[in-house]
Amino acid sequence: MELTLPEDKTDRINFILSLIIRLSIVIALVIEILIGRWTPFFASILAFFLTFLPAIIEKNYKISLPSEFEILIIIFIYASIFLGEVRGYYTRFWWWDAILHWTSGMILGFIGFIILYVLFKNDLIHTRPIILVIFSFSFAMAIGAIWEIFEFFMDNTFGLNMQKSGLVDTMWDLIVDAVGALIASIAGYQYIKKVETPIFYRLIQRFTKANPAYFEEKEQYRSEE
Repeated sequence: MELTLPEDKTDRINFILSLIIRLSIVIALVIEILIGRWTPFFASILAFFLTFLPAIIEKNYKISLPSEFEILIIIFIYASIFLGEVRGYYTRFWWWDAILHWTSGMILGFIGFIILYVLFKNDLIHTRPIILVIFSFSFAMAIGAIWEIFEFFMDNTFGLNMQKSGLVDTMWDLIVDAVGALIASIAGYQYIKKVETPIFYRLIQRFTKANPAYFEEKEQYRSEE
């Protein structure tokens, strides 16, 4: 992996933060080996390797992700798998699960918007801006529902307790997913309408500049509803 310190200040901060997160997981791995706790050990290994997911995506799909988006994904993985499952934050803090589902809803909403926006900008699809919004929301909710099915499967197959309070936990997770997805979808619509929104607008701008091949200068994105 490339370990050269980035020149951009924001990229440099995100780079250092990702190193700190990975180092903390490695230290935890050593501790788990010494005390013989193997379930947390394997969960920590999973968390460690998943922190490289953004880099793998960039390499395999030939795209460049904004450093802010990369670190957001890494923090989410760290908070959900390492802190949530390994360190027990889900049971120690009642709001932990809600915050993560809200965040995942926004991340997935952003991803859904980007997928359709790339096709839209390159004239591969012809649609109205509101359809991009609906797709990004639906994409996030679909992934959220699949995750809840996964939790149900793991609980019933391996005797885990990922769903915590069962149906109540599942429904609240989906509701919070919907809130996060709605925020990302609305921000995406505002971006199309040339309204600058905090964070989201910056992410889109950085993504388009880093991936010029996917964003040819065309005018169809100005389509009206």
